[in-house]
Amino acid sequence: MAIHSEVQRIGEPVRRWAATQKQAYTHGEDRPVAGHLGAMSVYTGLVAAAAAAVRVSGRQLPQRIPLGDAVLMTVATFRTARRIAKDPVTSPLRAPFTSFVGASGEAELAEEVREHGGWKHAVGELVTCPFCMAQWVGTAFVFGYVAAPRATRLAALTMTMVAGSDVLQFAYDAIQNGAFTGGSDSES
Repeated sequence: MAIHSEVQRIGEPVRRWAATQKQAYTHGEDRPVAGHLGAMSVYTGLVAAAAAAVRVSGRQLPQRIPLGDAVLMTVATFRTARRIAKDPVTSPLRAPFTSFVGASGEAELAEEVREHGGWKHAVGELVTCPFCMAQWVGTAFVFGYVAAPRATRLAALTMTMVAGSDVLQFAYDAIQNGAFTGGSDSES
């Protein structure tokens, strides 16, 4: 019991400080500050574990990343993050944390965080934000590139091809809808 009470005694000023910081930051709004801290902790833990696994495996980090590989993984990160955060097909992954609102673009959904405050709110914000997901996806591509470069290039190539196909789909639709007809009706 003595250890428990000592932990409580030491922890109390930290809890008060954290509550004061949250109040000063949120101005009373229900923001998932602790949930975001938890997400950052999970991310940091996963990166540390992956780095340790790479070190233990004896794999050498690349001296440099060729520009073609960097571009390939950048486009793949963009497409994969949007796939996770916005695609109708991946909505079951987001469903425990979000509610469907409607379409937000071609083959993309708008969703709202289902629960406000706490870790579910933080996860809901993460899985519906392609900018946020890009950090996680990009990190996975980097560790994949170090651990299995050929397989990672192949996976990145797949998602880069999907991104290129998306651009072509939009261009085709624009052509079909007369976006590139040139000139305007008001010309004299």
